[in-house]
Amino acid sequence: MEKRTARKGNGAGSRDDVKAAIAAERRELADLFDTLDTGQWNAPSLCEGWRVREVVAHMSMGFRLSLPAMLGEMARARGNLDRMTDRDARRDAAARSTAELAALIRDNAHHPWTPPVGGPPAALGHDVVHGLDITVALGIDRRVPADRLRILLGEVRPFITRFFGAGLGGVRLCADDLDWSYGSGEPVYGTAQDLLLLAYGRKVPEGRLRGEPSGRFTRPSGEAGGGEAAASGEA
Repeated sequence: MEKRTARKGNGAGSRDDVKAAIAAERRELADLFDTLDTGQWNAPSLCEGWRVREVVAHMSMGFRLSLPAMLGEMARARGNLDRMTDRDARRDAAARSTAELAALIRDNAHHPWTPPVGGPPAALGHDVVHGLDITVALGIDRRVPADRLRILLGEVRPFITRFFGAGLGGVRLCADDLDWSYGSGEPVYGTAQDLLLLAYGRKVPEGRLRGEPSGRFTRPSGEAGGGEAAASGEA
């Protein structure tokens, strides 16, 4: 049974702090997206079946679709969230240029959208994790600022790890670069942002983790694609 340990270094911050972190993350990611070439936009991400362009399109879904439109899309997908988000991401990725996709992220830096559960911290997680889905898959060494990671690591709990199929039973995640750990069992060591990806059901390229169970959470370098929940509307 997965257990929570005391989460050291929990820097949840105020609501205004989280909103400022969201805006900064979106602007920084949009600037990074503007530097990508065509091959990188078309390269696979850590999200199963999605290229970088589909991930960026998905990141903007909450800005593009009103609540009635989103409910209509859900109805057409027969209530299947993964099916709805996949259809939307593929459609918008095909309809917009890469410059338009990046601009949607930048122009909505202060948009108040949040996922159905979790409020502003969940919105920050959506941006950070999908940004890592892109940068880690492309081999770009972008470091998420520590204050944003502390907010998100402080939110890691059994609900999130179960929702994303993280499979952390019998494992304790231990960050090398922040005073944070989660779970109970054999330790897996890595950077805080790589461990955040594990908590959200992703696997990272080999060589990024240490510890006996680390092979459960790695994939050969160059192989992309996340778990089944990687394309969900939560993150």
